[in-house]
Amino acid sequence: MSNRLEEPRIAVPPAASEAQQVEQAAPAIAGGDPTMLGLPVFIAGSLALGLALTGYLPATAGAGVLPIVIMATGLGLLITTIWAIQLGQSAVACIFGTFTGFWLSYAVLLLGLGHNWFGIPAADVPKTVSGFLLTWVIAVAVLTLVLLRLPLAFTALLALVDVALILVLLGNENANANLSKAGGYVVFLFAALGVYLFAGSASAATGGKPFALGKPIAG
Repeated sequence: MSNRLEEPRIAVPPAASEAQQVEQAAPAIAGGDPTMLGLPVFIAGSLALGLALTGYLPATAGAGVLPIVIMATGLGLLITTIWAIQLGQSAVACIFGTFTGFWLSYAVLLLGLGHNWFGIPAADVPKTVSGFLLTWVIAVAVLTLVLLRLPLAFTALLALVDVALILVLLGNENANANLSKAGGYVVFLFAALGVYLFAGSASAATGGKPFALGKPIAG
């Protein structure tokens, strides 16, 4: 029997493979805040719509908002929605996905009516527009009510969107340009609130403190 003392053996775990290291680092890389994209493109589309409704763009040039609505707001919100889904942020995906539908359907409405894609007689166009607006008034109202557990700033933004849609709907139903213009000014209000939300997200994303968003209405 040997009297030599053996050095204690220390179990050394095998080094993680390169693939495992990448997999462990992936969550940190693939995170982020989808609102950093969704909010600025939403603001851009809202400003374009507000300018059209308040008369900055002539009535005959209403389709001038489409480049922004389609290629910035619609596409940007679609990407934001996919981003939020990948992160498992259901409420964020719900909001931005719904507004993707609004902006893209608005673009199709303008294009379709302007080029007579749908074969709708001219006399029926106002009612068609009213039906579109009423649908979105109800959809956004439902969205607002079911998401009352979100911070107050988000609830206020959704409520302002609904107010703007109602005013534009009433203006269309009564052929009242002043009501539609009032709706445009409300659009500027929720665009301004969007700027506040975006500034808060940007502050947090760049190492600062997030902005106060208010307590939810529903606990």
